[in-house]
Order: sequence, then structure tokens, then C-alpha cells
Amino acid sequence: MVLKRTIKIGIWTASVLAVLLILWIGTRLTGDSGREAGSTDFPDKPITLIVPYAAGGGTDTTARALAKATEKVLGQPVIVVNRTGGGGSVGLMEGANAKGDGYTVTFLPAELTILPHLGLLPITYEKFKPIAQTNFDPSAITVRQDAPWHDVNEFLDFAKAHPGELKMGNAGTGSIWHLAAVTLERETGVKFAHIPFEGAGPAVSALMDGFVDAVPVSPAEVKKYVDEGKLRTLAVNADKRSEALPDVPTLEEQTGIHVNFTSTWRGLAVPKDTPDAIAEVLAGAFIKGTEDRAFRDYMKANGLGLLVKDGKAFSKQLQESDDLFAKMIPELGLSRK
Repeated sequence: MVLKRTIKIGIWTASVLAVLLILWIGTRLTGDSGREAGSTDFPDKPITLIVPYAAGGGTDTTARALAKATEKVLGQPVIVVNRTGGGGSVGLMEGANAKGDGYTVTFLPAELTILPHLGLLPITYEKFKPIAQTNFDPSAITVRQDAPWHDVNEFLDFAKAHPGELKMGNAGTGSIWHLAAVTLERETGVKFAHIPFEGAGPAVSALMDGFVDAVPVSPAEVKKYVDEGKLRTLAVNADKRSEALPDVPTLEEQTGIHVNFTSTWRGLAVPKDTPDAIAEVLAGAFIKGTEDRAFRDYMKANGLGLLVKDGKAFSKQLQESDDLFAKMIPELGLSRK
């Protein structure tokens, strides 16, 4: 009896040990996927934030300020990398095709919903999983301080008298600022020579150096130079004056023309196949980052408009913007499809 009982206990013990061993092996084999599913181990290394434009523009400066604020929340560095080319298409493609593990986030500009309809980007916003919108900025017409035009009417009168002579720099063919200038042409009957650059920053630099006559970028992207007396903003294309440049009248105030879609928005997204749990961690962290006092002070000081939406609301913004440009771009005769 003792021997039988000992044998039974031994068999039971061995069975328990075998089950525990199987469970341990299973845990080791599935450990990585468990982290990908949103365990508390995420993130356990630096996160890359892709900016599809050159350094110095509104997209880049906003991304860098937000990355610095969000690092405090995530406990890991958020490294901004500029991937330029194709008016933003190079960076957007890299972000969409990145591994969906949460370690690559893309800072999306409005151009994501423009470039596909121009035939310049083979993907749409549907390749991304939106996690948060961060800001919204209008277009503004800016020239050098020594330019002969002191208001937007003088500028437009000159453009009408000299069709195709005024060089208008933009953030790349198909960029929101390119569309802003094209729309202004359509509404006023003028004609510009459109000069594309790899982002608003290089376009503004070209204006400063005299290579172009004007830029249609946001107030935030020229505010520093306007404040220093090097540039002059003639008009803001918005419903009301910009807090960044409160003394500059709107286009409608001066001309009676209202152009209501020449504004940009920016937000964050991860590849479409990123697990929801990881996307939620990132969304919470970046939205928390927008609440950081230093970030908000930076945005205000630099004239950047703060508009925060969660992933669901940002997804709706993307769809509405895509629908708008799907209709507008063929009407403007810009589609290359």
C-alpha cells in the first residue's frame, strides 16, 4: 500500500511539474507577442516619430515640442526624424509600411489626404491607425519687409498686372500651402509662378533670401521673422485674425473674399496593423503630452494653434478631409491620375 501510494504521489508530482514546464515554455515562446498586445512592458525602448518634411517648418517644430513633452509620460525617448521627399510622400510611405509594434509613429500632415488625389502618393489615410490630432493652423500671405506691397490688395493688384511673375514658394507640389495659393488664384483671378520646396521651413528661408516673392504658409511658420521685422504678413486666410499675428487683417476683411479650407491640421498615427492596446498607450501618452505646460507655452509663443482630438475624432477629420480634396483637386485641374 505504501509503495502504491508513493508511486501515485510521484506520478501526480511529475504531472504537475510537466504542466508547469509546458506553461513556462509557452510563456517564453509567446512573451514577445504578449508585449505587442499591450503589456506594461511597452514601451521598453525609444520611439521614432517620423516627420515627412524638413526641419524648421510648422510640422517639424510642433512634432519636436510634443516629442519632448511626451517623453516625460512614456519614460522613453521620442526621437524625431525628418524623412523628406515627394512633397511628404516619402515619409508617409515609410510610416505606413513600418512594423506595427508601436515603436514608429508618424506625424501626419493634411497632405496625406491631398497627395493621393494628385496621383503623387500610392496610399491613403486608411493605411494608418489614427491616435490623436494635435493642432490646426490657417494659411497667411507673407512677403519680405522691404517688399513694395503693404497690404494684400496692393499685392493682388500687382499680381493681376504681372501674371505669372510673382514667385510663390510652397511646401511642395500638392501641399496644403500649394493648394492655398492655387485657390487664391482661382478666387482672385491672379496667376503665380509656384515654386515647390521640401517643407514650409525651406520655403520661408527662400523668401528671406530673395528667391521667391511670397509664401502662403501658416502664421506660426513666419511669426519669428515678422516679429524681428524681416518679413511682413499681408493677410490671414481664416474666419478671424490669428492670435499669433493679431494686427494682421484677414483676407476677407481686406478683399471680401473668404477662402475657408486653406488651413492645415496635424496629428499622430501608427501603421494600420498596430494592436489597439499599444495604440491606446501611445494615444494616452501623446494627448497627455499636449497638456504639458511647457508644450502649451511653446505652442502659444510660436503662434501654433492647439486643437486636440482623440483617435476616433481624428479619424473622422481624416475622412472628411479626404472627401473634400477628392472633389476639389479635379475641380482645380491638378489631378495627375
